[in-house]
Amino acid sequence: MSSKQENTLPEKQGKGLNVFERYLTLWVILCILGGIILGKVAPGTAKFLDGLAVHVNGAPVISIPIAICLFFMMYPIMVKIDFAEVLKAGKSVKPVALTLFVNWAIKPFTMYAIALFFLGTLFLRFIGPEATDLVKMPLGLDLAPGSAYGSGHVVLHNGVKMLEVPLWRSYLAGCILLGIAPCTAMVLVWGYLARGNDGHTLVMVAINSLTMLILYGPLGGFLLGVGRLPVPWQALLLSIAIYVALPLVAGYLSRKWIIRAKGESWFKERFLHILTPITIIALLITLVLLFSFKGEVIVSNPLTILWLAIPLFIQTCLIFALGYALAKALRLTYEDAAPSAMIGASNHFEVAIATATMLFGLSSGAALATVVGVLIEVPVMLMLVKICLNTKHWFKRERA
Repeated sequence: MSSKQENTLPEKQGKGLNVFERYLTLWVILCILGGIILGKVAPGTAKFLDGLAVHVNGAPVISIPIAICLFFMMYPIMVKIDFAEVLKAGKSVKPVALTLFVNWAIKPFTMYAIALFFLGTLFLRFIGPEATDLVKMPLGLDLAPGSAYGSGHVVLHNGVKMLEVPLWRSYLAGCILLGIAPCTAMVLVWGYLARGNDGHTLVMVAINSLTMLILYGPLGGFLLGVGRLPVPWQALLLSIAIYVALPLVAGYLSRKWIIRAKGESWFKERFLHILTPITIIALLITLVLLFSFKGEVIVSNPLTILWLAIPLFIQTCLIFALGYALAKALRLTYEDAAPSAMIGASNHFEVAIATATMLFGLSSGAALATVVGVLIEVPVMLMLVKICLNTKHWFKRERA
């Protein structure tokens, strides 16, 4: 790399994250506190908002406020995808194959195993072996109260049929949903800060989003079934349609229309710049709603966040190390190796939150587990960026 390029790196790093992304962990903490306070001070407000839902067979399936927030989380990610670039990905077979292998053949199963060990064995006495959680009845299922389903039993809660399951298994479900949702669009920022190949990173974000349409449902249903939790196939597929396919189609069509009407420069320099804070704001509003329901759990047991964060942190570091080592074994350039490893390590927490909320409910332990994934995402990924920068000499470099 030339000295001129080196001299511009501090500026590049400084501009990599806007104020929302740079302090995302702080905003998340503030929203957690705000949600807890809301749940304590005005519990009726959060319950009213949660009641604004689409019901199927008497059960709330889609929370309208959450659906709106999550659409605005996902749309800016999808509108960035250039499908013409996806077609060119075949020219870089190794990094594409590596990320797909790690994300879909390794990551879901290591997440399941790590979460099962920590939540179901090591931390079980802290979580409470007898502690239970109320989750939604699977879409289309109508069992009588007292009936067994998976590891849970059907109960009536405020006149609505719910499943009562062990709390640690509800947390496990949230971890599973994180493990099968690789790669958020913020990987573009991590790759940029690590001085990786921005084009490769963009292509892999697109390919993973498209792959999720095919594999997210089957893998989620299989692992949730292995974990002896409800397997709400219809709701799982519906969540993909609403939270992935719908913003994907909207992003594709609007991208074409905006570029045709205003030009590509205006699209990239003006339109995308506006969208990023919208994504984060929608995420933070969702967190306030989530934690307004889990305030009592956190106040009564503040270590809950820690019990969830530890397996998620270990999983993130393990997948990064595996991807980075395989990239070295495949003799990839550093510019391809760094984003390839971080794409696997990062979680598409927007989809995980959406799916957990839709499948198990806004106040479920599964939803809380996915929120903890957001809490640790930024500091952990910034740590991995620093590791990449300090080890770039391990790899061959692209020609200037």
